[in-house]
Amino acid sequence: MSRMDASDRRLKESSDRETERPIPERKGPDEVHWRRAEDWPNLDKLEQRAHFGMKKGLGNTHALLDNLGRPDRNYPIVLIAGTNGKGSVGALLAHALKASGSIVGWYTSPHLVAPMERIWADGQAIGPGALDLLLNEAFDAERDEGVEATYFELMTVAAFSAFRMTGVELAIVEVGLGGRWDATNACEPLVSVLTNVGLEHQEHLGDTIEAIAREKLCVAREGHTLVTGPGLETEWLRPLLECRPSIFPATALQATDIKWDHSIVEGHRLNLAGAHQLANLATALEVLRHLRCLGFPIPDAAMWQGIEETQWPGRLWKVPGLSEVWMDGAHNPDGARVLAQHAHACEMHPQLLFGAMKDKDLTSMQTELLRMEPRSVTGVVGAGDRWADAAQLRSVWGTDLEVLDIPQAARRLKETAEGSRLVTGSLYLIGDLLRELRIYPKA
Repeated sequence: MSRMDASDRRLKESSDRETERPIPERKGPDEVHWRRAEDWPNLDKLEQRAHFGMKKGLGNTHALLDNLGRPDRNYPIVLIAGTNGKGSVGALLAHALKASGSIVGWYTSPHLVAPMERIWADGQAIGPGALDLLLNEAFDAERDEGVEATYFELMTVAAFSAFRMTGVELAIVEVGLGGRWDATNACEPLVSVLTNVGLEHQEHLGDTIEAIAREKLCVAREGHTLVTGPGLETEWLRPLLECRPSIFPATALQATDIKWDHSIVEGHRLNLAGAHQLANLATALEVLRHLRCLGFPIPDAAMWQGIEETQWPGRLWKVPGLSEVWMDGAHNPDGARVLAQHAHACEMHPQLLFGAMKDKDLTSMQTELLRMEPRSVTGVVGAGDRWADAAQLRSVWGTDLEVLDIPQAARRLKETAEGSRLVTGSLYLIGDLLRELRIYPKA
């Protein structure tokens, strides 16, 4: 039994001994992950930091990690940056390495339903009790250091501590936003990765591709390996770097067969569907090649077994328990373009349910998604000011667009319908719908 499991057990035994208390209403996927709100006080405290947003500077993260004895220096790290594909590359690496016998940690974001999804150790998402304990340590360190950290800074520190606690042999860490000022960049990676570069978060990263690439390339380290996706030109990247890593571009892959829900690559099934996932697989394979050179035992058979087993909820994912409902968190024009290209190539014309944050390029996303010639389009609006509201959606998709809220959309998805339905536009949309449907995703 891992130490995280033991922590969960101790907390459960303690709460079971307490006198019965009223259970506050708390929406969630199951009793294991969302029981009484007061069982996990630090998870509730974490949620209160969600509005802090992004802070430029790594001072908070360094202060917390220093206070906790630098847990990030207890294992080698692969740090993954990029506009799209970070999570898919991380998922492929984590599953391939686990199948090869390594104890692997994997930190990803955002979560869909619950924050425990972000921290994966040795094949399992962290339990709520263990995460609550680690957050308690982070909050204590915050008090000692006299700082006030953001949600992402606290989760990043908790992830590094979780990996130390479980004795991982390698950690796969996904950058949240950009690279230079992202909390994950407080570590010292053995291998850095840049999947691709597109226009995104221009208010934080800059208004040109070159400026955004420069921010993301700050995850590279002098003299260390930098693996780049097959669509990136080394000669274009080199002048944008602020250090001199050894650059290794991934070699493009070709599929012998591409279907809506999978591809066949070198005789193996890739369940991360879409032509864009071939680039992510190529990137992951190049990272695995370097890890082999560094001494990690990664047999071909085990590596491919892990790749074939890789699932990544919310990324062209068939939702269990629903009739032909697919979800893909394409949250920017680049993501929308590759999703539409894949649907068009597979002659899929789904009913489209679209919802997004109001700061996204809604017009460009609409232009790209229309290329799949959907049979119908329905707008979805979540609760809160960040969402594009009905008026904004109709200004892009047309005044006659039907717009649903999250409960209405969830009821619609439960109904049996002719043909496929595709939910896209935001990972937050997917998360809110899964929460309403009480479906808990497992990577």
